[in-house]
Amino acid sequence: MKTLVTGAAGFIGMHSALRLLERGDTVVGIDDLNAYYSPRLKQDRLAQLTSRPGFSFERLDVADAPGLHALFERESFDRVLHLAAQAGVRHSIDHALDYGRANLGGFLNLIERCRHARVRHLVYASSSSVYGGNRKLPFAEDDRVDTPLNLYAATKRANELMAQAYCHLYRLPATGLRLFTAYGPWGRPDMAYWLFTQAILEGRPIDVYAGGQMSRDFTYIDDVVDAIVGVLDRPPEAARAQLPHRVLNVGNQRPEPLAALIECIERATGCTAQRRMRPMQDSDVADTCADVQQLAALTGLTPRTPLPLGVERFVAWYRGWRGEGRPTAVP
Repeated sequence: MKTLVTGAAGFIGMHSALRLLERGDTVVGIDDLNAYYSPRLKQDRLAQLTSRPGFSFERLDVADAPGLHALFERESFDRVLHLAAQAGVRHSIDHALDYGRANLGGFLNLIERCRHARVRHLVYASSSSVYGGNRKLPFAEDDRVDTPLNLYAATKRANELMAQAYCHLYRLPATGLRLFTAYGPWGRPDMAYWLFTQAILEGRPIDVYAGGQMSRDFTYIDDVVDAIVGVLDRPPEAARAQLPHRVLNVGNQRPEPLAALIECIERATGCTAQRRMRPMQDSDVADTCADVQQLAALTGLTPRTPLPLGVERFVAWYRGWRGEGRPTAVP
């Protein structure tokens, strides 16, 4: 199998590409290596891939329609794993146009190329944020998703609708994955677990919103990648009587308050956090929790990594990466 992985220098993209390479797949990775967060981290992630047999990389922005067209003309892909996007909820408040370009324009460019190339399966990253203001927990795939609380969530829901339209018109098999707060080694520096760990180790205070009582369904990266690869191998049927499109939750089923995350980091670092209490922000969701029955029925997978263990692994990786000044091995 030859798989295109967009956002290959990203957190989930790097881990997913590694897993595919380890089992013998051929992977072509693309990424624009933008400066939303440290390009050094992205280059360090990419270095984990470039030495592996079966991997090739091209610096390319999915919003570059001619460049994407040329790539698909040169390469023939069996599957596409689309993880490239402008991430971040709070960033979307002041940088709205970045989301329109990458998450809407970029997604349209990609899905257009997939339908012309007749790829066997497109798997793309959606987000738990599409559930917005829903109060019923756990979130299930058939819940209403028409109350987004931020622009990022709105673009991810738009991706789902765009994919559904393409699957209806062109019978393109596609699966959207509503990812719930992925974390772990090589993670994203804009996420709470990274920001808390960095500040605690440096003796700086951390901002704790809503008294630390907001809860998240923290999902360790290995569990996320298990789900991605399991789904990638199982495209929806493209029979004429059935729409070959679905969305699936990928979460841990164990929501934890931010206060619990902070306590895990304190134990893993051996340091005490200095907490600054802040009010909840309008763009934030109070709680998330994934109903993953559909994912389990399809793949037989269930999450297996408890938060304390996942945080311990992240902190150990972070200390090595920060202290040595060079990338550490993937755990």
